[in-house]
Amino acid sequence: MKLIHLSQVDASMTDLVGGKAAGLGEMIKAGERVPDGFCVTVEAYVTGDVPEAELVDAYERLGGGKVAVRSSATAEDLPEASFAGQQDTYLNVEGKEALIDAVRRCWDSLHTERAVAYRANAGIEDAAMAVVVQRMVDPERAGVLFTANPITGRRTQMVVDAAQGLGTAIVDGTVVPDHHEFDDAAAQDGWLEDLRTAGLRLQEHFGSPQDIEWAIDRAGTLWLLQSRPITTLFPAPPATGETRIYLEFGHIQGMLRPMTPMGWSMLKAGAALWFQAVGAKVDERDPLPRLVPIGGRLYFDLTDFLRNKAIRKRLGTSMEVYGPRVQGALQRMMHDPRFAPRPGLPFRMRTVIRATVLIAPRAVAGLVSALARPDAARARAYRGVEKARRLTVPPGENATAAERLRWAIEDSHKSVMTLDMQGIMWPLVAGIMAGTAPASLLQGVATDEELDTVLGGMPYNVTTEMDLALWELAVKAREHRNLFGNTSSEELAARYREGDLPDIGMDAFLQKYGMRAAAEIDVGTPRWAEDPAPLFSTIANYLRVDDPDQAPDRRFEQAAARAERTLTTLARRAERRRPIRGGIATFLMRRSRKITGLREIGKFTWLISLQAAREQLLLVGAELFEQPDDIMFLDLVEARQAVQGADLRPVIAARRAEYERELRRHTVPGALLSDGTDVEALAPQGPADDGVLTGMAGAAGRATGRARVIRDPADAHIEPGEILVAPTTDPGWTPLFLTTAGLVTETGSPVAHGPTVAREYGIPAVICVRNATHEIKTGQLITIDGAAGTVRIEEE
Repeated sequence: MKLIHLSQVDASMTDLVGGKAAGLGEMIKAGERVPDGFCVTVEAYVTGDVPEAELVDAYERLGGGKVAVRSSATAEDLPEASFAGQQDTYLNVEGKEALIDAVRRCWDSLHTERAVAYRANAGIEDAAMAVVVQRMVDPERAGVLFTANPITGRRTQMVVDAAQGLGTAIVDGTVVPDHHEFDDAAAQDGWLEDLRTAGLRLQEHFGSPQDIEWAIDRAGTLWLLQSRPITTLFPAPPATGETRIYLEFGHIQGMLRPMTPMGWSMLKAGAALWFQAVGAKVDERDPLPRLVPIGGRLYFDLTDFLRNKAIRKRLGTSMEVYGPRVQGALQRMMHDPRFAPRPGLPFRMRTVIRATVLIAPRAVAGLVSALARPDAARARAYRGVEKARRLTVPPGENATAAERLRWAIEDSHKSVMTLDMQGIMWPLVAGIMAGTAPASLLQGVATDEELDTVLGGMPYNVTTEMDLALWELAVKAREHRNLFGNTSSEELAARYREGDLPDIGMDAFLQKYGMRAAAEIDVGTPRWAEDPAPLFSTIANYLRVDDPDQAPDRRFEQAAARAERTLTTLARRAERRRPIRGGIATFLMRRSRKITGLREIGKFTWLISLQAAREQLLLVGAELFEQPDDIMFLDLVEARQAVQGADLRPVIAARRAEYERELRRHTVPGALLSDGTDVEALAPQGPADDGVLTGMAGAAGRATGRARVIRDPADAHIEPGEILVAPTTDPGWTPLFLTTAGLVTETGSPVAHGPTVAREYGIPAVICVRNATHEIKTGQLITIDGAAGTVRIEEE
């Protein structure tokens, strides 16, 4: 079938008629007013010959005259990719020869440089082209209707851009349109009201917010020319009966990529065990009801805390760790009447008292002991790690799928989620206190840069030790420089699995650190033990270091030496100017050098249980599905249903597609309202100096170098001395830090992994730089000031 009338088309025919034609057919079936027309199908495109006789016949039956000829690619108007403006449209086409030529040119537009690049960015490998031919509407006005605000994300607000005559000028950006915003429950009388009601109908029919092209002819009749999903909207929070506010805090862990459903489920199951250990009652169906997955990301429902009069006064200050944008967004919401104070606490006092009575004595004793005898406390924490490892014993080889799943749910986290995490908790907390308290004690005595320097070259950090151990592998790989430096990381990983690589110590490294990876808190994420390709990529980067002074181990030693010298200087200055507070600060800074490095050990220990659970889940998945990791797109309850025989393959397929779509999302709102509003987007944009991007201080120091923009560390290439520009960072990124001159991230917190490790390595870091990976290009010369929180793009 090479031609088909639009009235015969529906959504199931996208592969034949393309996205635009499928949408138009659905609109016609829904009873909407759509210009009459037909579609030249993909079958004609595949043969490469325009069916001229059939095309001309259909044109004449349409009445001849002026028509619109519009591309309709099979990868167009999809939920994940609109392809707006990527393929060609020709208006006011008249005559047989002009029509045939326009169809050919629509075909050709599938292969333009911009369309090919768009498909590559959207993760679409191939597409085919159909062409829509419709009678032209002679419009008095035309434009675009969004049934949700595409800038703020608000689902209850519609936006209309309109212009006199054809609407293409709006799409092309060649005119300043008349702009209208109105609530979706009401609009002005007349044509705007007609648009509002049409928008509501189409949104309900298609099941999502729509981007609608329309035209109103000289007789005042509304014609609908296209309707497609608004692909840029961040997924909406769960429906609620009232306005609520959600705070994204995955970036505190250096994680902005989505979590798998199993990752969420395991996270909540592990939390339930710890809450039970401290005497709290939890709902087993959802032990963390305030932790809400939105677009797969970690959001916390802050509503009840914001509405509490006592708590809201302290929220502004406590939000400093989230960065200035999120902090500013939250402060604006404090003036919103929807979040006015209400009586009542957002938690049960009985639960708090019970947990305090249980924890407080142990906490005081543990903290005092750790500060008094830091070496013994550190040894006790290391023993706790090994105990957790010993007690994590998965089922044997002959276990059934049901037994493996039961162990993953009920037993995998028991060795870690104890009250004090096998003795790890109190040395860890004492170390954090010792590292952060001197800043308040030494206000006016020490600069932020000096205090950051004291935290440099911090020993006993498992993540730092991991990075330096990886450097040692690179040192051993030097005698095979051509092999490790010039072979792709994927090929090296494959050869390693086959036992066909020189021994540089990778086996021992993976034995200790194989449970780590980027986005490692998600049990659905492959570990380095499964795919060591990122490690070989990092080794190749390390092999580019030729200057001995730039060697990571040397840089770490130098950072440690600077820390000790600065600590001595500050101690003398502080004890002279503020004897009591200075003495306390000096004591804490010295203790910090012994135990603050333990800040990573709690998560490191948890990863032992997480990896063991992942291994068992994959074994279950291998028994149930074609791909073992299909199980990661179910939650624990659903996994049990699958073990019992339920067919959840359609659920898995839909969730995998959604997950892969979200992996390509580059920006994540820091604060969301329940109607989808990105609270940061409501803020007025302040003036900025030319060439200067402003963020937040992450790690003090200054550096100038070429930028290297990296969005995924898996196969990253970075030259020594370049400045890493990334969306965010977690421990899976930190091996790249060893050869960078500095760090810039779009999100983060001073206490997140990225800036913390940057301080320990002695490199400057600027965090919370909005759209940094888009504003900065690889190769640009930039200067970062980690104390001021600025990035300057230098003129050359």
